[in-house]
Amino acid sequence: MHLTPAPLFTDVHPGPQEASAYWAQTSDNKRIRLGIWAKEGARGTVLLFPGRTEYVEKYGPAAAEFAARGLATCAIDWRGQGLADRMLDDPLTGHVDAFPDYQKDVATMMRAARCLNLPRPYFLVAHSMGGCIGLRAVMEGLAVQAAAFTGPMWGIHLSPHMRLPAHILSTLMPKIHKGHMLPVGTKREPYVLIEPFDDNMLTTDAQMYDMMRDQLHAHPDLKLGGPSYIWLREALAETKHLASRAAPSLPCITYVGSNERIVDVPRINSRMENWIGGQLRVVDGGEHEVLMDIPAIRDPVFDEIARFFT
Repeated sequence: MHLTPAPLFTDVHPGPQEASAYWAQTSDNKRIRLGIWAKEGARGTVLLFPGRTEYVEKYGPAAAEFAARGLATCAIDWRGQGLADRMLDDPLTGHVDAFPDYQKDVATMMRAARCLNLPRPYFLVAHSMGGCIGLRAVMEGLAVQAAAFTGPMWGIHLSPHMRLPAHILSTLMPKIHKGHMLPVGTKREPYVLIEPFDDNMLTTDAQMYDMMRDQLHAHPDLKLGGPSYIWLREALAETKHLASRAAPSLPCITYVGSNERIVDVPRINSRMENWIGGQLRVVDGGEHEVLMDIPAIRDPVFDEIARFFT
């Protein structure tokens, strides 16, 4: 496998010192980026699947937490975000042609992990959209020993009056050649740059919120705004499809904040009720990103995930 050095921005809230990044080519010729924090003597490697709009640098602090607990980390820029190939002429609109395309990125990540001899065994930590991608991956035999999901997008939270329009428009707009447009109510700019910290839906930690803003101000190429109608159509179809499938035989622990407002919590509850060997943790006071919430919230989560992976 051919891997070439890629940029890794360490000027804003870097992770562990042992950091590197690589470009990798997928089977359909999309260039993705992998961020590696390879702790010497690590007892395994966390394969970190970020959410929509995210990028590997955002998980530098998480990599530091895992390193302190004896684990290396490999994070990915999915197609269409971070420094990976953007899918549309407008780089700020999130897009994928078909949700299973992300599995090509997963396969490339796995090949790279083996090529780089990252410490085994491998464990999955998947957040939000990464949780949707990760669920299909483990259903299809991803070679990990255990999985941890945080705020997984196993359904999208939509207010009752928006559910029918979301389904209708995400189906209709591509048919009239407007599938690349932003859905009503979404914006072209990144959420953290246009929404104040007060009552934001991501974290109650002001320093973490500032970190997200600082990284995007320092490196505008990492920015991503709302998704396309096609992304929405594909996400709704993928989450519906995955909900119909049985959980895999894999140790799993899932975290959801008690104040979750982005993903569909009933879908999470339903999935975990039927996951043999699965455990669900409702994080009191947590928002969507429990790994980036205040220390009193995130530290116990990192501790438990590390124990779970032992």
